[in-house]
Amino acid sequence: MMLYSYADQHMWIEELAMSETPSYALCFEHASRLSPPRGWKLTDRRNVARLFAPLEVA
Repeated sequence: MMLYSYADQHMWIEELAMSETPSYALCFEHASRLSPPRGWKLTDRRNVARLFAPLEVA
């Protein structure tokens, strides 16, 4: 989940949860590629353990 504060120019990535603040649900891959706008700070608060490993195709 991505949360943000325009006033602080700060973005956070957190585990998926219900939130009353403005937020967006993102999959692991999209959250990992997220970059903040110029001048903003990004903080990743996710647990790094993944439930499923990506499949490798031979």
